[in-house]
Amino acid sequence: MEIFELEDHEFIELNNLLKVTGLCESGGLAKILIGDGQVKVDGKTELRKRCKIRTGQVVEFDGQKVTVK
Repeated sequence: MEIFELEDHEFIELNNLLKVTGLCESGGLAKILIGDGQVKVDGKTELRKRCKIRTGQVVEFDGQKVTVK
């Protein structure tokens, strides 16, 4: 499980999180994968590409998990 730290922000958009953690090559690809239902947030499929991910949430994609702190 990877940990992503929100530094000076309240949240990060889901598509940006996938991009900056390297789970997706680009934000555009992340949007497609989210729209296809391949990404989960806190165990539930998330279809909103710009869903606000906050501290304590867990994002799952392609067998990998990222915890936001």
